[in-house]
Amino acid sequence: MNRTTLSLIAGTVALAAVTGFAALDQPEAPGQDTAKAAAELPVERTSLLCPSPSTSDLAETSYTSFTPVTKGTAARGTAELTAAAGNSAPPADTASGKTGDKASGKKKAAKPVVAPKAPGTPAVGVTTGGDAPALLGTADGKFAPGWTVQETTEVVAGSGRGLQGLTCTAPDTEFWFPGASTSADRTDYVHLINPDDSAAVVDIELYGKGGALASTVGEDITVPAHSSEPILLSTLTPEKQEDLTVHVNVRSGRLGAAVQALDAKLGGDWLASSTEPAATQVIPGIPKDATAVRLIAYAPGDADADLKVQLASASGLITPAGHETLHVKAGMTTSVDLGNVTRGEAGSLILTPTDRSTPVVAAVRVLRGKGDKQESAFIPAAAPVGARASAADNTAKTAVLSLTAPKGAAKVKVTASAGSGGGTPVSQTYTIKAGATQEVRPPVPAGLKGTFALTVEPLTATPVYASRTLTVTQEGVQGFTIQTLPDDRGTVAVPQADEDVSVLQR
Repeated sequence: MNRTTLSLIAGTVALAAVTGFAALDQPEAPGQDTAKAAAELPVERTSLLCPSPSTSDLAETSYTSFTPVTKGTAARGTAELTAAAGNSAPPADTASGKTGDKASGKKKAAKPVVAPKAPGTPAVGVTTGGDAPALLGTADGKFAPGWTVQETTEVVAGSGRGLQGLTCTAPDTEFWFPGASTSADRTDYVHLINPDDSAAVVDIELYGKGGALASTVGEDITVPAHSSEPILLSTLTPEKQEDLTVHVNVRSGRLGAAVQALDAKLGGDWLASSTEPAATQVIPGIPKDATAVRLIAYAPGDADADLKVQLASASGLITPAGHETLHVKAGMTTSVDLGNVTRGEAGSLILTPTDRSTPVVAAVRVLRGKGDKQESAFIPAAAPVGARASAADNTAKTAVLSLTAPKGAAKVKVTASAGSGGGTPVSQTYTIKAGATQEVRPPVPAGLKGTFALTVEPLTATPVYASRTLTVTQEGVQGFTIQTLPDDRGTVAVPQADEDVSVLQR
């Protein structure tokens, strides 16, 4: 074979690699059909970030990894969680500074905390004590589509005692946390985790009832590569405010972020980011036995927001007496106590504009129990389930699922996976009435051993919102945590394009 032939072959291979993109640039001839519809293909790589779970020596933390079975994935793949650089737990002495990584200088081995063996079956890792690091997670191939990791911590005593849970977050560049606090009883940290090879630079802005709180130390915070920075909110401002909205704005790079809210009297939990600002927000899955519900909202733009407040109850949409509307001033955090708004029935809050559409972010703090046995959890406004969503770390006795369909009746398929130690998957279909919230005990795998995952898949076009509540009773205190179930983004739209050899003529 001569050199001319080899050059022609190489040129043909290179052409095949670019013709798809070239075809997208071709102008349509009159009368031609539009481009083919995009194909939904499984994602090939997913990143998740888990913050340091606790500083308590009494803490017991489990990490549960799960990937639902997805058609069309690669035959191979991996998924693992490894420790971030250094000791990423917050400092035990909260007055010593705003971060806890660099002072100790401790190092953690890069041994995977969890290493799943196959999609469709959860894998569990466990750690104890107060020096567990933040974790960097990566999944590729068959483990990437819909990969989720649940971090669940039990703390039997001390500030923040109870059950704390979080769905480990994907890296992003902006996060909103309505519901944080710098009040005397609260110790709130915002955890920032950098998964990348270069440092990230971030601003943390705090907004209270009177607007932005003055702070200079919240600007230009550097988070080194592959590390975590837990930042105590009270070191960013001297003001003591019961309700704050935290805005994490990443100037360069990308981060994972979550707020850990620890209360000296009311337990504690993780506050996940609210879904992006929008005129309508849904906060799904307030437990039926909630003794107090506090709604926190923030309008990030230049215009005030007037919101209609409704509760999607078991029987349909109702308006809470005395709380029909909520006025949110631009740039200010507004909060209101709704009491036991659910009145013995699980429900979801639906916030819609009364007049003009003004974007807001929102969350609720939920209390259960009475007296010195109260416990707290947070529910941020959530995106709909979309095509599919999963929640890991369930047992037959601890998990409750809430499903909400604000805009119309919907059918939903719920699948319980095989157990982490054995069991056979099982599915069940539920019909959700228009404007209602249905709380269900999910199906349990036959022959279950260990914990299982739940996968929610809407069977109708109506938007469905969902959350999962875990409840564990310790020494008479009902510890609980709630995670919302937005779309798992397990697939990506890939435009279909025909080869176009006319690219050679350009």
